[in-house]
Amino acid sequence: MDRRDRGAALSRVVAVVNDKGGVGKTSLAANLGGQFAAAGYRCLLVDLNRQANLSDDLGYRDSPDDDQGAGLLAAVIGGTPVRPLRDVRPQLDVVCGGARLEDLTPVMVSRLQHHGREAFTVLGDVLAPVAGDYEIVFIDCPPESTILSDLALAAARWVLMPTKTDVGGLVGIGLVAERFVLAREINPQLGLLGVVLFGTGSRSRAIHAEANAAIDRAFGDDSPRFRTTIRHAERTAQDARRLGKLAHELEIEVAHQPVWWESLRAGTRTPRVAATAANVAGDYRALGVEILTALQAAEEAEPPEPAGRGKEHR
Repeated sequence: MDRRDRGAALSRVVAVVNDKGGVGKTSLAANLGGQFAAAGYRCLLVDLNRQANLSDDLGYRDSPDDDQGAGLLAAVIGGTPVRPLRDVRPQLDVVCGGARLEDLTPVMVSRLQHHGREAFTVLGDVLAPVAGDYEIVFIDCPPESTILSDLALAAARWVLMPTKTDVGGLVGIGLVAERFVLAREINPQLGLLGVVLFGTGSRSRAIHAEANAAIDRAFGDDSPRFRTTIRHAERTAQDARRLGKLAHELEIEVAHQPVWWESLRAGTRTPRVAATAANVAGDYRALGVEILTALQAAEEAEPPEPAGRGKEHR
């Protein structure tokens, strides 16, 4: 695949990254992918996390098709296109992560010794042949694994960075900013799509202002960030992992479950889904609209590549 075709195929690849764990990376990837798919967009999720939390959010952990990352590992080693797990939800496919990705780090260490930082382009190489079949691709990056996250940064066109407003989340942003600069040496098209505040109060304006100042220090003044914040709703997060369902799917369950007093009178003991699911689903919908708008604006602003510039990518 020549450079132009490879770049076009990867033009809607978004790496969801922050070096700090627990800041919402997997929840963002799963819920945005799920909502876009439900709206008719063909979506792909790539799970680079050895814990494979996407499999919990989407409910396929330990299913016969859950290969624990073996397929992704084999694709990287062999230089062959990834083979997604199809229709985890209608219109939504997944490249599984899991325990087998433990072996990917030593593979990459060996390749870095022989090829330098160009070795990181391998994920883009094996993703590009299938990425063009999708309207958007999210890569769920693991925390505190610079090699796996650098693979994602070398493959992606955009970075979406969730953070909480605590010290750990903001420190994670600073660490990613340093690697963002390095990644652009081999992937000059990489851009920051935006930062989103996750698990925060919608009215915590002073805290949000402090977080925005930290973002600007890391990525420069007026760094892009999204107006929508994803609110803190612990019960909804617990329901999602317990049931293997996304926020908008829980929202539907809330609408159809009997009111509490009817359940009490009937003696029903089944766990109820928290009503906050509807609010969280609304946050993801609003963020999804912002993301699609930002992507469209960025693509319309890009000048066309001059003819004759495409060269074979090696």
